[in-house]
Parts: sequence; structure tokens; C-alpha cells
Amino acid sequence: MKRIPPTYPILIVDDDRSALKSFEIALRTMGITNIISVQDSREVFPLLSKTQVELIILDLTMPYLSGEDILKKISQDFPGIPIIVVTGLNDVDTAVECMKLGAVDYFLKPVEKNRLTASVNRLIELRELKIQYNHLKIQFFNEGLENPGAFSHIITNNTKMTSIFLYIEAISRSNEPILITGETGTGKELFAGAIHNVSRPAKSFAAVNVAGLDDNMFSDTLFGHKKGAFTTAVEFRKGLVEKAQGGTLFLDEIGDLVTISQVKLLRLIQEKEYFSLGSDAVKTTDARIVMATNRDLKKMMNKGEFRKDLFYRLSVHHIHIPPLRERKDDLPILVDFFLQEAAGSMGKKKPTYPSELFTLLETYHFPGNVRELRSMVYNAVSQHKSRVLSLDIFKKAVGLDHSDVETGSEGEKEEKQNIFSDVAELPRLKEAEYMLVEEALRRSKGNQSIAAKLLGVTRQAIYSRLKSQS
Repeated sequence: MKRIPPTYPILIVDDDRSALKSFEIALRTMGITNIISVQDSREVFPLLSKTQVELIILDLTMPYLSGEDILKKISQDFPGIPIIVVTGLNDVDTAVECMKLGAVDYFLKPVEKNRLTASVNRLIELRELKIQYNHLKIQFFNEGLENPGAFSHIITNNTKMTSIFLYIEAISRSNEPILITGETGTGKELFAGAIHNVSRPAKSFAAVNVAGLDDNMFSDTLFGHKKGAFTTAVEFRKGLVEKAQGGTLFLDEIGDLVTISQVKLLRLIQEKEYFSLGSDAVKTTDARIVMATNRDLKKMMNKGEFRKDLFYRLSVHHIHIPPLRERKDDLPILVDFFLQEAAGSMGKKKPTYPSELFTLLETYHFPGNVRELRSMVYNAVSQHKSRVLSLDIFKKAVGLDHSDVETGSEGEKEEKQNIFSDVAELPRLKEAEYMLVEEALRRSKGNQSIAAKLLGVTRQAIYSRLKSQS
């Protein structure tokens, strides 16, 4: 398994040379080469006074300074350094005392290699997470992006979105996978691109939508194949994992993966290893893996439709993109951008929009999110002939072009939920009518024309009801 390399060297303190060598070998198998070995315990504190270390593996029974004395002094003078204690003495009281003094782990000699390396890796990962957390706090305090250009393709002025940008910058150094969730049309691939731009802009970005791929297609697309791996494999093919080497691999709609493909994805994320189809030679990758879905993976996991181990492995870094209905303050800037883009693509001058447009759009819930808004604007620009866009085109798009609602069919009325079904005491008819008009006017910001459309009546009907209530 490929692990995060430590930023600073790991210090090993043991008077037994063979034990030092054993620990060094165990760490080198993890890919850790920045190691300092100390056999004389008197050298520890002069070294710590001038060298920052990641963590310490400390023997307890040594001449000159005992491990317990060193542990006590480090806890006082260098409290931020994690310490793993190793000893040949099987004494519960000593173990308890060491943990009280600040040791984070305790092993009996001979130390099992896998347990030691797992403990070291966990401490390195925890340190990385603390660095990311502190970096995030600083960024939020300063309220500034280090690399705003990486997010220039995401059009927003919304504070929730800015918080996500700050979080992306904070986790940019991490090698852990990133899960992006959000409704259809919120721009998940744009955020995957932003993650890549922040962390690995000079490297390759490979993307694939895995929805609808069976396991063979999934494996072939990601891992590639050898010549002759199957009937139609007439030549060698690189997979996207190899193409994304050093860069970013983006997998969209991972909630649609079949179970066997989920197992392969877990191995890729956890071990950074994979096999090309038809090959028994293991390959490794250092690609940053970013995944996205519009499905609720936790619900799928509880139903047994998504593997628990994969779900928890993906949950280290999670970005949820808010739907457009939760960031309607972005409507003006988005509409303006899409107007410019649409007019340019159609060879037209950028049109102006009617003053009532945003009042109308703010009454709509946008199930298709930003993608739906873009389609609305493009449709309006394609049809416009005068200087000002037609508001009627937008009314039709949001479903308010329905002057015949008052005389709709019985079937249409039966499909709508009865909002009074759970109300103990029904309001008077006049009271209900008044409340409806009030709410429609609130949503339309006092615009009687839009309020009338929301209620499916004419503007004159709204006016007459207001007059009768005054």
C-alpha cells in the first residue's frame, strides 16, 4: 500500500543495534527513507533541540537515560511529538504509566512489523490532517484564496461556494480520495477540475462517467488491457488510470457501479494497485482519485447496494455542492454570464433582460440546477429578436405559462397533494384565499403579474382580491 511520506524524519531510539536495524527495515518497506537512528540515549535531547522530527520510536530499557525518563522530558519540552514505546518487559503498570506520560502506542518486543508500520502510518496521516485543518482555519480567518484562478470557471459570489473553495485548497496536499456529491446539474465535474487545478495543474486529468458500465467495460476503461486479453483485444490499450499517472482521475456517477467493480475501485484507492486485463503484473498509480455522484451513498450502503468499506474509504474528504435553489443570490451573475456566452456562440449582441426576470426566477426551485438555468438562457437568446429578452419565454420555462389552470382537468387536480390534510382546524375560505395571495406576493416581491401566475389566475383577479381585502 502506498502511504503518505512523512514531512520530517522519524527518530528511532534503542541501545540494541539489531533492533534499530529491524525498525529501519520495516520503515523502508513503507517507502520511508528519512530515518534517524540513535543508540546512545544521551544524544536524544541535543538532537531534538536542533532537528524537528515526525515521531519517535522509543525503547524503554536503556543505559544512561531510561525510556521513561526520556518520555517524561519529551512530554514536557516537546509535547507535539508523538511517541511509540517498544519494550521487552511485559508489565501492565509500565504500559499504563507510559500512556499517562503521553505515549500514543505501546508494543512488546519482538514487535510485529505490520502492527508497527500501521501505527506509524496512522500517526503520519493524523499529522497531515491536522496540518490541513490548521491551514483551513487560517484561510477562513483571512477569508482569501491562495489560488483564485483555479476556480475561475465556477461562476459564483455565494459564501457557501467560497467555503468549498477554501476547503479544496486546504486538502490539496492530501493524497486521500475526494468524494463530490450534489444534485444533477450542480457542476460536479467543474469542481473536480478545480481540485486538479489547485493540486496538480501541470499533470493530466482523465475523466469517465461510469454509469452504465458493466464490470468488464469498467476494468478495460480504467485499467486497460494486454494484446490478446480477449477476442477483440488486437492491440495493447492504456487505461485511464495509467493516463492519469501523476495527475487526477475523475470518476463520475460512482453510485451506479456494480458490486464487483466497487471491489476493484476499493483496491485501487486503498492499495494504489491494479491489473490490466490479461496481465498478472501488478501496476501502481499515484493519481489523485476524485469521484462524484448525485445519489445518497449512505442510504445505498444501508440497503446493501454500496459496500461499507468503500463508503467509509471515500468519506475522508467530502464536498457537497449546494443546489441552485440554496444559492439564488448567484442568479444575476449566472444569467449575465450565460447571456454573454450564448450571444457569443450565436453571433448576436448580448441582449438585456426584463426588470422582472430575477423576481420570476427566484420563485422557481430549479430541479435541473445551473444546467437548467443555462438551457433557459440559451433558449431565450436563440428566440429573441429585439433588444430586451422576452419574459414570456422564461415564464413558460418555469411552468407559469398556464392561463387555463383554473379550469384544469380533474386528473391534474387529484395528482396534487392536499396541503390541508393534516390541519386540525381548517381556515375559512376567505382566510385561505388571503393567505395564498399574501404568500404569492411575498415570493414575487410584490409583483402582481408574477403572483397571479403563481396562483394560476389573472392579474385582474389578484387586483380585485386585494381590493376586496383592503
